[in-house]
Amino acid sequence: MQGNDRTEGRHEAPEAVRGQGSDQDKGQGRDETSEERADRQWQELVQEIRVAQTGVQILFGFLLTVVFTPHFQGLPQTDKTIYIVTVVLGALATGALIAPVAFHRIVSGRRLKLQAVTWASRLTFLGIVLLLATLVSALFLILRVATNNALVPWLVAGVALWYLLCWFALPLWARVRYTSDP
Repeated sequence: MQGNDRTEGRHEAPEAVRGQGSDQDKGQGRDETSEERADRQWQELVQEIRVAQTGVQILFGFLLTVVFTPHFQGLPQTDKTIYIVTVVLGALATGALIAPVAFHRIVSGRRLKLQAVTWASRLTFLGIVLLLATLVSALFLILRVATNNALVPWLVAGVALWYLLCWFALPLWARVRYTSDP
């Protein structure tokens, strides 16, 4: 199926369209058509999704089992509510990170690779944001139950800040620092 996406209706892009981007501006650009660029971007995105999907699916699977443990029934309603929010966030993250696969499957062979890459990228970003919320919520619940300590919100805030720094601030800084693209 992938071969069809690469070859159906393939045509060379005008010279003005080829090699656009920050790499080209620096003299290191790729000489690829828009279809070739979409294929490359799709493959890169699929590799990124595999990493995030694995993490969110393991976490979500673990969360689904917690409700069946004897200790869960003894939790205060506040902790049960945090658990429910965490499970819903995990379900939303899982859905967003699997959505690009379904999207691609449905539009495959329709010459919509550029649009598929755009939508898959947006869904993946949304999935990462939801994964962040799931991790923070799960950590909050676990630390609350394990320690019932007033430091828990501060610890969770510190971890959330770390995620924001690693996942968003650093890449945005590098984007601004090393490219001229918006």
